Amino acid sequence: MAKSKSNFICQECGAVSSKWAGKCESCNAWNTIVEEVVESGPPKGVNQKKGRALHFSDLTVKNQKSKPRYKTGIAEFDRVTGGGLVDGMALLIGGDPGIGKSTILLQAVCALAKNGMTCAYVSGEESEDQIRMRAERLGLSDAKVQLASTGNVRDVITSMENGDMNLVVIDSIQTMYIDSIESAPGTVTQVRTSAQELIRIGKKRGICVLLVGHVTKEGQLAGPRVLEHMVDTVLYFEGERGHPFRILRAVKNRFGPTDEIGVFEMAQTGLVEVPNPSEISLAQRQEDVPGSAVLAAIEGTRPVLVEVQALVASTSFASPRRAVVGWDMGRLAMLLAVLEARCGLCFADSDVYLNIAGGLRIQEPGADLAIAAALISALTGYVIPSDTVFFGEVGLAGEVRPTMQMDLRLKEAVKLGFKEAICPTNPSKKKDYPKGAAPIKHISDLVARLQMEPKKAVAF
Repeated sequence: MAKSKSNFICQECGAVSSKWAGKCESCNAWNTIVEEVVESGPPKGVNQKKGRALHFSDLTVKNQKSKPRYKTGIAEFDRVTGGGLVDGMALLIGGDPGIGKSTILLQAVCALAKNGMTCAYVSGEESEDQIRMRAERLGLSDAKVQLASTGNVRDVITSMENGDMNLVVIDSIQTMYIDSIESAPGTVTQVRTSAQELIRIGKKRGICVLLVGHVTKEGQLAGPRVLEHMVDTVLYFEGERGHPFRILRAVKNRFGPTDEIGVFEMAQTGLVEVPNPSEISLAQRQEDVPGSAVLAAIEGTRPVLVEVQALVASTSFASPRRAVVGWDMGRLAMLLAVLEARCGLCFADSDVYLNIAGGLRIQEPGADLAIAAALISALTGYVIPSDTVFFGEVGLAGEVRPTMQMDLRLKEAVKLGFKEAICPTNPSKKKDYPKGAAPIKHISDLVARLQMEPKKAVAF
């Protein structure tokens, strides 16, 4: 019989140590190391069973005809997953508490059940009556979805083997446990082993496994990092708690594009699709106000126009304050340094506030030019024309670098009525500049455009 031993495992990063410590040496987190009992290998001298030889097939051999994807009918959800779900697919969705993870999965499962799929919803956090109450509130009580409330992985696996299921939802993986492991649910060992067993049986029987994952206070998925490597698709639900819009973002997808987003609005009847987020984002934009610029961004394969707001005010502190919502703080510091060193602008004695309106979080470097335009406008008081958009990456030398999918950004801007786009120069000399493009090579060219006589701003 295999002997058991104790390891001390960090619940944040999964690092293993031989003794307990108050601080993890790998991730520098405090009070996250927990003792867990693990099974060691077989004793010495015991003969181990040999494995069987694998049967390898040629890469050029065509298998059976691939099965079509399962579409939920929720266009934004299908877009993020790459066109729908696949047999044996393992999907992990994470997000802050109350952001809508369980709601969107319940809506998707009920839609698939109405299309004839056999779906099960297993919850370790809610009772069956609580799930029924949520389904009734969303108007989905007539869907034939099998409900169960348990945290025992062994029971779930037995049900998947004996039942004829097409899809099963596990809400959440941190509440699942295997009774042979002497550790509490939510620990690294339990999460890793439970997910591994569920994914294994799902791949074996062709069952889609949708896992709900909790996140840490830093916004990362709780549990071992290997969990994200085990699944096929990882989705993050983003959004401000006091804001109605939610962003479903794909950060990993073996069956479709990554960095794709779906936009939803939280309503009384659940999450409602937003087919054109650009119009929603710009609907409440104030014109004739300094510090406002429109960014033509690319999220996945979709162009999105968002408003960038900047405010520059005199500071009363020894160190000026820098506050950012929806963008990277380090990139803002870099952009301010470029504007001061290459263009002679002074932000050292002013507080700088930056906001991406609409609750979106922009991650692409092509937002640099729009951020710079908003900062220059806020500093000089010049009001940017309401029919102008910006996009482009700014280098440390002040050069404006090209961005991808320039034509797609301009097409979206024209559709919404914009007439001018300040953008990088075209890297390919064989292509003509699209109509309405105003290319610039250096950030000083942008400063020269925005240092005209200030227009009168609207009084609030």
